[in-house]
Amino acid sequence: MFEDLDPLLHSQLRLAVMSLLISVEEADFVYLKTETRATSGNLSVQIDKLNEAGYIEVRKTFQGKMPRTVCTITPAGINAFDAYVKSLKSYIGADRR
Repeated sequence: MFEDLDPLLHSQLRLAVMSLLISVEEADFVYLKTETRATSGNLSVQIDKLNEAGYIEVRKTFQGKMPRTVCTITPAGINAFDAYVKSLKSYIGADRR
């Protein structure tokens, strides 16, 4: 009756990161941390999980002497996000209207 929700995206912080990345070309760690109000450690762990799943790509560079982490959503991440939203709509009956 109800479609399965992707357990990887069902985490509040991972879903927030994906929601931000779906609407921008790329986002750096500082931006994601500010927007999600997450701690650095927690955000880092969640970014690693999304990266390992192939939902996002992570580039680590330097800006001057400061490290910079930049994230982009992958086509697999876009598909997973779209499927998650579709599944969620089935729970609230949005597809039945």
